[in-house]
Amino acid sequence: MSGNELDFIHDAFEKNHVFPLGPNVNGFEDDIKGITGASHCTCLVSGTSAIHLALIILGVHQGDEVICSSFTFSASANPIVYQGAIPIFIDSEPGTWNLEPGLLEEAIADRIRKGKKPKAIIPVHLYGMPCRINEVMDIARRYEIPVIEDAAESFGSTFNEKHTGTFGDIGIYSFNGNKIITTSGGGAMISTQEAYCSKAFFLATQARDQAPHYQHSQIGYNYRMSNISAGIGRGQIRVIEDRVRQRRENWFFYRNALSEFEGIRFQEEPDQRFFSNHWLTTILVDPAKTGGITREHLRLELERHNIESRPLWKPMHLQPVFKDYPAYTNGTSESMFEIGLCLPSSSSLTDSERNRLLDAIHGILKTKK
Repeated sequence: MSGNELDFIHDAFEKNHVFPLGPNVNGFEDDIKGITGASHCTCLVSGTSAIHLALIILGVHQGDEVICSSFTFSASANPIVYQGAIPIFIDSEPGTWNLEPGLLEEAIADRIRKGKKPKAIIPVHLYGMPCRINEVMDIARRYEIPVIEDAAESFGSTFNEKHTGTFGDIGIYSFNGNKIITTSGGGAMISTQEAYCSKAFFLATQARDQAPHYQHSQIGYNYRMSNISAGIGRGQIRVIEDRVRQRRENWFFYRNALSEFEGIRFQEEPDQRFFSNHWLTTILVDPAKTGGITREHLRLELERHNIESRPLWKPMHLQPVFKDYPAYTNGTSESMFEIGLCLPSSSSLTDSERNRLLDAIHGILKTKK
């Protein structure tokens, strides 16, 4: 927490604004637009709800197909199934670890040949690293398929100095408790199209029609952000630049300290166009170059030192719940899942905590060096 959050929360309590929506929600939406340059914004209860509403707004129905990055958290894909639609998973390219544009175009062409043109594309900016969004958008425009840009992990990241989330027809952010800034639980939808965000607001407030009584002409959802949660967000967003700097400092600290080990590689910005918030610092552990030390060996040894680390996301096309859906793969995400590890990356990490982690990693790797 920044310390600013309580000012907005106290103000809400003093004015009895303890309800869904309210002045803090309106202010937080303005804050998001101010930071990202987005034209329109609707705050919601989660990033997942933002993807769900985006699919509804874009007309995705039962039996439709939606293309989605495979190397991501399940929240990117679950809303596709909420709609009774069919997720089509696309593997990664090794530069950014994100959706591979060549496979994307191959998949679109193949689905069209099979008589099923995809209704939407959901690319993900994994761990804060921008995907090759310029190439994705070029392909999407060529085939006239709308893009829902999943920037849940990349608030504060940019490509060519333009914020992630602002390239697609619709962009979504997550402010869950583990994100770079938080509303404890929450998310947002952004778009250049006012009608999209207005429709999201309508659907998120139970789709209540304009009438003096409660009348509903379509199914709605209770996806509103609370005024209290938005107050937390208003305090958080005032330190977003500090949070991005702190996460990037973690990455540079780890990378510099582990550069002597040939078998450790990092998710890196491919060139100057990519600016990652480095939400999580992630590494690949190559046992052929670490003397046989594997990702899992390293994770379990760190656990013995009471240091938590986690494998990378298990690709969606490998998940039991999604195993029967079409996937266009090249082995990249599977390989990264097998050898990848997320290191402690909190904005509040101290030098002594980071050094304790490094001491443990050095001790493990040098035994086999």
